[in-house]
Amino acid sequence: MGIKRALVLSVVVTLFFGFGLILPQTSHSQATITLKYANFPPATTFPCIQMERWAKEVEKRTAGKVKIQTFPGGTLLPAKNIFDGVIAGTADIGNFAMSYQPGRFPISEAIDLPVGFTTAKAASMALYDLIEKYNPKEFEKVKMITLFTCPPADFMTKTAVRSLKDLKGMELRTSGTGTEVLKRIGATPVGMPQSEAPEAIQKGIVKGNVSSMEILKDFNFAAYLPFATEANLFVVSFAVVMNKDKWNSLPADVKKVIDDMRREQAEWTGKYVDDHVQESLQWSKEKYNHQLIKLSKTDMDDIAKLTRPMIDEYIKKVNGLGLPGDQIVKDVYSLRAKYEKQYTK
Repeated sequence: MGIKRALVLSVVVTLFFGFGLILPQTSHSQATITLKYANFPPATTFPCIQMERWAKEVEKRTAGKVKIQTFPGGTLLPAKNIFDGVIAGTADIGNFAMSYQPGRFPISEAIDLPVGFTTAKAASMALYDLIEKYNPKEFEKVKMITLFTCPPADFMTKTAVRSLKDLKGMELRTSGTGTEVLKRIGATPVGMPQSEAPEAIQKGIVKGNVSSMEILKDFNFAAYLPFATEANLFVVSFAVVMNKDKWNSLPADVKKVIDDMRREQAEWTGKYVDDHVQESLQWSKEKYNHQLIKLSKTDMDDIAKLTRPMIDEYIKKVNGLGLPGDQIVKDVYSLRAKYEKQYTK
């Protein structure tokens, strides 16, 4: 009996320790939540920089409970498919630009109007507050993670643009809202993706680019566009959203971490890219003797007058959708004033 009992005890101990080695691994794998995050620009650009920062912070603040797999450069979903791809669950999280699908995000579009934002930080916080206030139907199928904008678009050109007169008939690469803005101020817009701009500029198809100025360094545009003219024409809005079923499946403590970062991430991204614009301008000046020009107050006032009909048309269009277009635009101007005062360049 003694030998049998010893054998049984030996088997029990072996099983106990065997399960002891297996169980922690099983429970650890169950506890780790992996989320796929789709993005469309190159990894070195600011929308992807903010993605990587957010991913690291979530992993850190959940003590490794959540792991984020990031997919920059359209490697999981192309730009125009990200929003629907998140809804479908192809990606758990996605960052996209609302202006890539005109008419689908009417409240968000208000921030992209030519209202004169001078920083991404001010515009990002205005966008955040606007969406928080209206909780629009345009995002009802997803969970909002954060919102931000690029810095205001300016002119980057082969020849100096010192006044609006210099713009007359000049072919400039643009996209989205920029097409209508350029038409109204006398330039000739040529719509194309940012990726096609370098070749188009070097072949003389366009004489410059209208975009935020961090691209002088990020895409090396300073090498063949020696002039930049600050005009604060418009911004481009972005949203980061999560699949609703995936969100609902997350533990409460993880949801809290992500929700607590919503506003913080918007503010961080705005500040980061504003600082990066200044860094890019300094780099461009040192490397290429790049020149920055500022339009006169008269020219800036003229831009506002020439583009004001775009805002009136937006109000009419949005009112027609049963939304309070007049109030939305009033809110945008009020938020711009608030955050422009709070955040200076």
